[in-house]
Amino acid sequence: MTAEAVLFTEPGARWRAVAYGPILCLAVLVLELVTGGDVHWFALLFCAALIAGFVALQVVAGKRHVGVELTVETLRSGTESLPLSSIAEVMPERDENSWDDEEWESARALGELTGVPRRRTGIGLRLADGSLVQAWARDHKALRAALTEAVQRSSDGVDR
Repeated sequence: MTAEAVLFTEPGARWRAVAYGPILCLAVLVLELVTGGDVHWFALLFCAALIAGFVALQVVAGKRHVGVELTVETLRSGTESLPLSSIAEVMPERDENSWDDEEWESARALGELTGVPRRRTGIGLRLADGSLVQAWARDHKALRAALTEAVQRSSDGVDR
């Protein structure tokens, strides 16, 4: 079984975020030790574990629901995977000087979210059946470029 070449990826969340709370608690512990005051061992350990646990849940959810990956075969946005063969066209970017919304801006966002996630930008896609959907990413320009090239390659039948 060969791994597919990844053309674009955004993890959605990073595991390093889990360490931020415990690092802050460690800094408070060091400060308490240096100043010679009461050291709150239990409270600091409890807070470090509690913060790390909550952030770990958020990281798992972020990776699952707002991660994006484009391979030579599929586009995965959150929990939804779309074969590139089902994408007919990557729609042009929104005209910032226009007062009118583009038709694809009101289309369903990929994934099981109700819309494009916060701090992400939508990219309009016309599917082979004529319907419109929105892919999305933080670095939407890089995803758009990679997706346009991959869809063009897929429709031309070029070997991967």
